[in-house]
Amino acid sequence: MDFYAINSLRENHAGWSLLRAQNAPLALHFFMAAFTDPNQRNVGRQQLIDTLEDSLFGVRESFGEDKFPRSASEYLDDWAAPERAWLRKYYVPGEDEPHYDLTAAAEDVVRWVESLRGREFVATQSRLTSIFAVLKTLVQQSEIDPEVRVAELQQQRDQIDKEMQRIRAGDVKVMSGPEALDHFQQLTALAKDLLSDFREVEQNFRKLDRQVREQIATWDGSQGELLDTIFANQQDIGSSLQGRTFQGFWDYLMSPQLRNELNDLLQRATQIEALSQADNLHTITNLHQDWLPAVEQTQSTVRQLSQQMRRLLDDKVFLENKRIMQLIRSVEASALDTRDHPPSSVLMDIDAPSVDVALPFERPLYEPGSRVMVMDDVVTADDQDLDASALFSQFHVDRERLKSNIDDVLERTDQATLADITAAHPLTQGLAELVQYYQLAAESDWATIDAETTQNLQWQLPDGTLKEATIDQIIFVRPA
Repeated sequence: MDFYAINSLRENHAGWSLLRAQNAPLALHFFMAAFTDPNQRNVGRQQLIDTLEDSLFGVRESFGEDKFPRSASEYLDDWAAPERAWLRKYYVPGEDEPHYDLTAAAEDVVRWVESLRGREFVATQSRLTSIFAVLKTLVQQSEIDPEVRVAELQQQRDQIDKEMQRIRAGDVKVMSGPEALDHFQQLTALAKDLLSDFREVEQNFRKLDRQVREQIATWDGSQGELLDTIFANQQDIGSSLQGRTFQGFWDYLMSPQLRNELNDLLQRATQIEALSQADNLHTITNLHQDWLPAVEQTQSTVRQLSQQMRRLLDDKVFLENKRIMQLIRSVEASALDTRDHPPSSVLMDIDAPSVDVALPFERPLYEPGSRVMVMDDVVTADDQDLDASALFSQFHVDRERLKSNIDDVLERTDQATLADITAAHPLTQGLAELVQYYQLAAESDWATIDAETTQNLQWQLPDGTLKEATIDQIIFVRPA
């Protein structure tokens, strides 16, 4: 970066303005207490005001009432103003109270200030191990020569065999206390960095959305070109580098096998004797619980992009229809005015009517049509042989019962497939009940439909016939 770029950041970047502010110590203390320390997002206004009032009370008690004389609500509005951009103020659907979240720039400053305190224990070995692990994955997964990849896998298998023989011989190497603490510190640091990255990812998605809406708002081309631009921009958002990496993380996190493996590893990590004295040991057990709300909010932002595009398109169509109606009303008004006050001169020229001449020989000759033989014998059916029960055997699928089935299974596990739910609560209404489950998954924010994986579901009809359906895999997740 050159001098001009750095000077531009100094003048315009929200994080730099936070460091230069007179009330920066109060703001940073409040941001840590309200957002970063408890790993909270989407905090309501009243809760933030209460937290800020407690901070102001402590400061004024030590430095006097003249220190930071404004009220908590005024400070909150000032920090969320566009010229500050330290907090993001927005409204959650269905609620009247505004909510706040820390911006990515403000969180970067908070992390930097926290790093200024220094650390009594600096993780170095775990960082080197992480570098080697990432480097090996990068090189091995990018290798296109099959012989080289087979040789590397053979080497890994030989090392695993040697390790198994050494363990069977009784030579079990256990990580020492400093090494365990080193890796634990690296784990917590990476988890916090990942949570902070979600805010920046969400902010980048909002920037893309804002660019698309600005382009649509100033559009002056045809309707077809507008549609082409909307779909192209929506595809660009999903296929962007930010969108692809986030979707990859979402798929990784939603994998049942990986989630179970993560839960098992976190539980086993808390039982390591060398980490029993760690202050924040309990925090690692909630890593995935902290990720899910953050990922869900970012995923919700992605869904809002499509909704905003659709809304803008509807507004465009409404304005065009309104313009057409105005033109029609103008033509009608002009016609009425002309009827009451006809012009003295010629209003318009109309071609004189002419007679259509049809010559006799232009008419085709008569051609007799072909007759169709129809059996006209009417056979009277016996009413006793007709089965009208199908007309009265209509039924209704209770959505609330299906929701109760899903909640009942999710009480015992974090997530479950539709096959797990139907195993605990078998299908009693056949294909109609299966379609209703599919509709619930499509409308829910806590369900995923994996089109690349299929699952087989079976149910039994009243006559004993066994039916089977193959559908996309549906995964229901317990709401955070």
